[in-house]
Order: sequence, then structure tokens, then C-alpha cells
Amino acid sequence: MLYNNISGDTMKKLNELFECKYDTVIKGIKINSKDIKPGDLFVCTDMGTLDRHEFIDDAIERGAAAVIVKKDVGKKSIPIIKVDNPNDLLPIICSNFYNNPEKKLTMIGVTGTDGKTSVSTMIQTLLGDSICGYIGTNGYSCSKFSKDTNNTTPDSDKLYGYLDEFVNAGCKYTSMEVCSEALMRGRVKNIEYDVSIHTNITSEHLNIHGSLENYIKDKCKLFTQTKKDGFCILNKDDEHFDEVRKASNGKVLTYGKEKDNDLYFKDIKLYPGRNVFKIVYKNKEYEIDSPMAGLFNVYNLSAAILTLFALGYDFDYIKNKIPLLHVSGRLELIDMGQDFYLMVDYAHTPNGITKLLEYVKLLPIKRRIVVIGQAGERDPYKRKEVGQIVSRNCDVAIFTYEDPRSENPMDIINMMTENIKDMNNYEIIIDRSKAIKRAIDIAKKDDMVMILGKGNETYEKLKDKTIYFNDIEEAKKHLKDRLNVVSSK
Repeated sequence: MLYNNISGDTMKKLNELFECKYDTVIKGIKINSKDIKPGDLFVCTDMGTLDRHEFIDDAIERGAAAVIVKKDVGKKSIPIIKVDNPNDLLPIICSNFYNNPEKKLTMIGVTGTDGKTSVSTMIQTLLGDSICGYIGTNGYSCSKFSKDTNNTTPDSDKLYGYLDEFVNAGCKYTSMEVCSEALMRGRVKNIEYDVSIHTNITSEHLNIHGSLENYIKDKCKLFTQTKKDGFCILNKDDEHFDEVRKASNGKVLTYGKEKDNDLYFKDIKLYPGRNVFKIVYKNKEYEIDSPMAGLFNVYNLSAAILTLFALGYDFDYIKNKIPLLHVSGRLELIDMGQDFYLMVDYAHTPNGITKLLEYVKLLPIKRRIVVIGQAGERDPYKRKEVGQIVSRNCDVAIFTYEDPRSENPMDIINMMTENIKDMNNYEIIIDRSKAIKRAIDIAKKDDMVMILGKGNETYEKLKDKTIYFNDIEEAKKHLKDRLNVVSSK
């Protein structure tokens, strides 16, 4: 039974969420004690390095009505329910609390090392944001709202609330990024996907997964969670295609450059800020003129279009939406009348950076100037590789910080430059804002400045605090200053 409290929010009894002896009324579900409000249920999930059992007293002080635990914590003033695995239980009780919103929506999940944001956003655009919600790196949104999130794939206590908002907004679909850590930690374990999409898999997040094999295994969980009458949309050109195909529970549809795919592309022409190519599906040929540039976006858009075909949409519906495609923070070209190119992009993995720089090499530009860092407390194994890729494929590299967290920014930069000490095409500017300014100030006519790693993110995570920071805004600010100086001369 669904109850209404005074504020108009919904609430349920504890024994309606899962089998237990308590009928305590629950007003919300939280896994962070700092988020607890009076009447909430606190769930002590396992986060690997964080033991939430240590925050039970804090949750109680903030008004928690009950707590779910995995180990003995002694007697408390509120109900304490011990279960085998709080992580597995959390999505179930969240789904029940919000009346199973995932079952009222056609669920579309996108996973891969690169391309998740682009493909999931493209799908939302092609379907229309009045009927399709988006969840991922750029927050969660539909035509009626756009809000920020803390994680690419939110924890279950937030995720099901977002899905409920989509249902209430009249959405029929959800297109969401599903990251490997979310799959590993079971955040989406209770969701059966109608469509699952594989972009690519390259070595990433080994600090979390321990090995490439584990990383692939966790990625593949999305495809085992696909409905038998659903669709698994797979990139046949990816080197790990076979592993994903074997894990796929739904009907497999493939995309790629060869004719043996369900959808293949050909006659590709790449331009600055634009792609022109053809796709072939069921022996019919369609011409695409897309504002999403780069070969990688030929793959991304092919995956999105194949998804809509699988859902029953025809090309007449799709083609009218293609000119509207835009992914915030992806190949974001900033034009304020300057005589050089300025781009902000989220590329931060070795594969993503390589593909982007390969695309830029094809453009009629002179020098390639790159601002790049690597995140702290994240996969350290790729830092040297990223440093080498950037320095060998650009004319000027500026190494800076990018969410250093508890790590010393200079230690991260030293790892990135360890194997390129003999090169003379890079400099180090720890402060990211100053690094962006430097890149813009040294740019000459027909150069390309690329600010990589954070896209449209609105934060910078430092050792003791998180500050507001946005690469696009910083780039525009410094570009405006440069143009004002020039115009005043």
C-alpha cells in the first residue's frame, strides 16, 4: 500500500519493501548517512573501501527509522535488520518503494569503455526527450527537467527515484549509461533491460576490477540481464565482441564496417564538426549527414540508429532528429570568432584519446595543442600510456591536474611524463585554469586547441574539497580575454 505523508511525498511500510517482521513506516531510502532525513531507511551497502556500518549512529541521529546491516552491530534504538547481502537487497527494496518504475519503462542500457554518453544521448534525441529520459555522465533529464547526478550510473537509492520521475513525466523509455562499477556492485541487478548496447571494451578501471578479464566479465553482466525477447546491439568490430556475444541473453544485432552486420556503414566522409556516410540495413541504403564528427561517432550513431530500428521505428522518423544531435562536452567546438579551433572533449581513456587525435589528424589544421590530466584515485596504469599517446600525436601538450582527489597532482603528472622526458613538445602547468589559458594564448591561425578529460563536468575534486569548475566556461572566459586584448590593440 502507498501512503502519503504531510509533505506529499510517498512512503511505505518496511515489510512491504521486503520480507521482515517490522511494519515501520519508511519515507525514503538512503545509503549515505549524510543524506538521511527523519523516517528514512539506512542501508549499509558494501562499497569496497567504505564500511557504512560505521555510520549507523550518525544515521540514527539524523532520524533514520530503521537500518539494514550485514553484520552484528548491537542493539539500537530503532529496528536493525540483518541480511546476507545489503547490496543485492537494495535494488529490490528501492524498486518496491517506487512501485517498480523500471517495469513501466522500456529500459535501454549502454555500456563500453568509450561512447556510453554519446550513444545514450543520441538515443534520447532520436526518440525524443518528451518520451525518453536520459541518465548518465551529464545528469538525468527529459523534456520536463534536467538535473545533475554524482555518478555515471547512480546508486540504487537514487536511480529508482529518477526512474519514477521519468514515469511521472510521461516518459516511455529510459536511455542510460551503465558503467562497469555499477554492474560490479549490483546497482542495476534488479533491472531486466529491453535493449543493451555494447560500444567497445579496452583496458580501463583495473584498479577497481583487478584485471581486464574481470572488467570484461562485469561489462557482460548487462547483456545477461537483457530480456530474452529483447535486443543486444553489439559492435562487431570490437576485439571483445565474441565475449559479449556469448553473454548476450537477447536477440543479437550487430553493427560495424563489414557487410555481414545487421547494420553496416560505408562511404564515410569526415569534416570538422560533421560526418557524412551511408548505412545499410535490411538491404536498404540510407544517407546520413550528422553534426557528430569523427569516425567513432559513425560507430556511435550506427548503434543508436540500430537501436531505434530494433524498437520498431523507421528511418523517416529517425532522419528528422539527426540534425538535432548534440552531446554536451563531446567534440564541443567553441567559436567566438577566433581564427583557430577550440574544442572541449571528455576523452580520457587511451582508446578515446587515440581515436580523437586520429580524427583531428585528418582535418585541415596546423598545430594540435592538447590540455590533459588524469584523475586521482583512479586507474594509475594508464597514465604513462596517455602521456605517450598525447605527446606523440600532438605538437604541444600541456599536462595539468584533473580531479586529483587525495593524490598529489604533481605525482600524477610525473607518471604521465615518465617515459617522454626526452621530448620537448610539452610543458607542465598544474593549475587547470592556467593550463587552459596558456593553450589558448599560444594558439595561432588554423591551430586546434583540445581541452580533454572532463567535458561538461561542473566540478574539480581536490584533496580536501570539491570546487565548481567547468572546462567549457573556463575556455570561453580565457578566449574572451584573448580576443578583447587583440581587439584593443
